[in-house]
Amino acid sequence: MTGQSAAPWIAVTAELATIIDFIRYGASRFSAAGLTFGHSHDNPIDEATHLVLASLHLPPDIPPAYGAGRLTAAERANVLALIERRVSERLPVAYLVGETWFAGLKFKSDRRALVPRSPIAELIESGFAPWLDERHIERALDLCTGSGCIGIAMAEYNPEWLVDIVDISDEALSLARENIAFQHVEGRVEAIRSDLFAGVAGRKYDLIVSNPPYVTEDEYAALPGEYAHEPKLGLTSGVDGLDLCLRMLDEAADHLTDDGLLIVEVGESEHALAALLPEVPFVWIEFKVGPMGVFALERRDLVEHAAAIRAAAAARRPG
Repeated sequence: MTGQSAAPWIAVTAELATIIDFIRYGASRFSAAGLTFGHSHDNPIDEATHLVLASLHLPPDIPPAYGAGRLTAAERANVLALIERRVSERLPVAYLVGETWFAGLKFKSDRRALVPRSPIAELIESGFAPWLDERHIERALDLCTGSGCIGIAMAEYNPEWLVDIVDISDEALSLARENIAFQHVEGRVEAIRSDLFAGVAGRKYDLIVSNPPYVTEDEYAALPGEYAHEPKLGLTSGVDGLDLCLRMLDEAADHLTDDGLLIVEVGESEHALAALLPEVPFVWIEFKVGPMGVFALERRDLVEHAAAIRAAAAARRPG
């Protein structure tokens, strides 16, 4: 078997020289292969840019002039191999290069947790305006933290906050703890193993933020191959995607201060939640690209509608 038939990409190594060459080639390969772009990027050019720059240990905001930089032979072989793995294995780029960016910060990323991609990054970068404009925040909680990106980013952008990050998965928490050390926030961020609020009994927070699992079983069955590499535990939550969210709504008031705020991402399950609890005054947040299935809810509203929320949550519990 010739080298070309064993690995067709080897034949193009001599024709590609610069960073821009490899980004263009990667984007073309990704487009031709019909890949799905849903892990931090929504198009093949950004996806290829992430792969190429990360594999070369370069930041995403590298000055354009460096695009003309030429790769060494070893770098060319490595980048081409990663491009082919992205195509053949449908692995998310973040897992291939071991890192991704969230709210302008670099995080370690691998199969222990979902690839960070929540629109909550926009809220963090904007200081949660206008939601926190008149609030004093001392303690915050990132519930279902996964890689730790939301809670760690909150701490980075708000050095005066103390942040707990919680997950039920030991594997996810091991990655989150690596990211705590990576971002040097050990003194302000604590990772706790917990089934929702069970491990933080007695603690109260001024702000609780969560991107919990909310994919329905039918949606999960139809997801493209890229998502099969992520832990299912971090994606699915019952027939309508709301099992975990309803438990959270039922328990959150006990862990919020009097003027506390709850912000939760439920994605496409927004409509099911609004229909299930029509009397609850969810405020659906508008992002730069439009609505993204993220709601804000005051503690006082959780208390006022506790009976309806509890009944909806109880209907999901086994037995």
